[in-house]
Amino acid sequence: MSSQYPARASQRIVRTEGGFGRIPVTGVTPVLEGGAYPVKAVVHERILIQANVFREGHDAVNASVILTSPEGTQRRVDMKQVEPLGLDIWQAHVRIASEGDWTYRVEGWSDPWGTWRHHAEAKLPVGVDVELVCMEGRDLLQRSAQAADALRTPGAANLLRGAAESLTPETEVDELLELVTSAPINRAMARFGPRELISPTAEVPLRVERKRALYSSWYEFFPRSQGAWIDDEGRWHSGTFDSSHDRLEAAARMGFHVVYLPPIHPIGSAFRKGRNNTLTPGDQDPGSPWAIGSPDGGHDAIHPELGDFESFDRFIDKARSLGLEIALDLALQASPDHPWVTEHPEWFSTRMDGTIAYAENPPKKYQDIYPINFDNDPVGIYHEVLRIVRFWIERGVTVFRVDNPHTKPVEFWDWLIERVYESNPEVIFLAEAFTRPQMMGALGKVGFQQSYTYFTWRNTKQELTEYLTELSTEMAAYYRPNFFVNTPDINPFFLQSGNHAAFAIRAILAATMSPSWGVYSGFELFEHLPLAPGKEEYLDSEKFEFRPRNYDAQPNLNLLLGRLNEIREEHTALQQLRDVTFHHAANDAIIAFSKADGADVILTVCSLDPDNTQDCELTLDLAALGAAGRHEVRVTDQLTGESYLWSERAYVRLYPGQPAHILHVTAP
Repeated sequence: MSSQYPARASQRIVRTEGGFGRIPVTGVTPVLEGGAYPVKAVVHERILIQANVFREGHDAVNASVILTSPEGTQRRVDMKQVEPLGLDIWQAHVRIASEGDWTYRVEGWSDPWGTWRHHAEAKLPVGVDVELVCMEGRDLLQRSAQAADALRTPGAANLLRGAAESLTPETEVDELLELVTSAPINRAMARFGPRELISPTAEVPLRVERKRALYSSWYEFFPRSQGAWIDDEGRWHSGTFDSSHDRLEAAARMGFHVVYLPPIHPIGSAFRKGRNNTLTPGDQDPGSPWAIGSPDGGHDAIHPELGDFESFDRFIDKARSLGLEIALDLALQASPDHPWVTEHPEWFSTRMDGTIAYAENPPKKYQDIYPINFDNDPVGIYHEVLRIVRFWIERGVTVFRVDNPHTKPVEFWDWLIERVYESNPEVIFLAEAFTRPQMMGALGKVGFQQSYTYFTWRNTKQELTEYLTELSTEMAAYYRPNFFVNTPDINPFFLQSGNHAAFAIRAILAATMSPSWGVYSGFELFEHLPLAPGKEEYLDSEKFEFRPRNYDAQPNLNLLLGRLNEIREEHTALQQLRDVTFHHAANDAIIAFSKADGADVILTVCSLDPDNTQDCELTLDLAALGAAGRHEVRVTDQLTGESYLWSERAYVRLYPGQPAHILHVTAP
């Protein structure tokens, strides 16, 4: 191998020579890093493509998007110029029906029909050059009729020939103008009219993946806690894959798509952490699952107390029978007892005193974990990780939640995800990266299908509005958010009061704002106690001990979580990211936003105050609600079933017992 580490398979974009073409096209979006990485999409997702298209003089220009499938077939989608017209902005929304590596390009072109129509509308009413205008128009219509014939569209061809025959100086001006502006004629000319001086941009790569890459509901639990019990001598016995089947059934009943398991591998003994992350474990403390590796094996082994591979296969089969996918944790690190430490000591960092460096995030120390140094033997490490991922794919795993990917080289993820995609394009990687925005963005660009987000720390209306706007616009081409309401590592301050309304509010916001969202078990039981004041860590964290739960204990959020997932399944508007509109709510404690997918429109109005009643007047953007030109809409609450007629202004009153409306918008 000639390079120190494996390179990308190919450069994805074909560049044109020079700069502007005959018809300049610039500012094409979306494009990632000059085309080095593909724009993200899923099947049937509505994607906005935009460019600036212009030319010299006053002749008309037009623009089209040309989509090329993995098989090489092409489809044209014509663009429209949008306001303000002086900025020469052209847009088109496209949907793609099949998965694979597509490309798109924007073609700017001279529009003879647009130029002629402008002249005709200006000259015919004042009698200037009438004969010449008619002659030029007839020529364009006849040529376009021939193009329709060539494409075996006789109806359009006859329509265009009839228009050509009517375009004579003897025809009344009003009739000529009606012909010029006729919708059927202009539709036919848009399809068959001449396109001259076609100027294509470079091809932009566009990767279309399965819908689950964008739209999913996740549920996380620890198998060792499901069915864990204490015997008469006070000794804990771990739950197993087999004893976790009922939790799969519960997740399916609540409408989740993906069940995520923390690491299921053997746990090291050296520097094992005790309850609440202490350095003095008892003999019954199971240790952190993220301290991977023991004499029982490493990343391709199962903790013996959870079961064997046959029981894991039964677990996978049970999940599939329920329509669930299993996500495994991919944590690229090792306990001091991992086989890698003795077999590949070069994969770690050695300090000046000769010891292997353990993980640190000052002031936090993780003495039970050795991070991997990817620069010491990149070829060996890269291929070992690829082997591990493929090992679990062969056992039926289709999703990987990647622990701390921001602590590994971006180019490694670029290489790994591309290799996996080549053989298993169905596999989804979720980046658990709570770090700086540039790193989170880069991980999305190199292929992570989903990412954890800053949602946990966005609580005010301004914060939520700005963040969702950013995610649904400039970031949507490369970053797919997953709004987890909590994680084993994060006990959000907003929930630490234990107020049930706070939990409902965060679940409603996550489920309606993001096409993917997630819940870590215990949330539905309102678990909220922090390790200490000012800490976003759970007291008695399940990371360090067994936590069997009675999930039917009252009160709980089981019904709400199930209904939220049911609403999301019923409404495609909530399964997409890009089309979001915020509506004015005259109260900073209430947020109102709508999401649309074609004719399906959902308007969410949610209180941000779990403690008090809040009310206000809403000012609705009726056009964004699919009601342009109408004075009112019917809104039906998907939580209560109640229905209302709302006009541009509507009054809402929300309180802790009913902190939100999730409204399906239809015609009255």
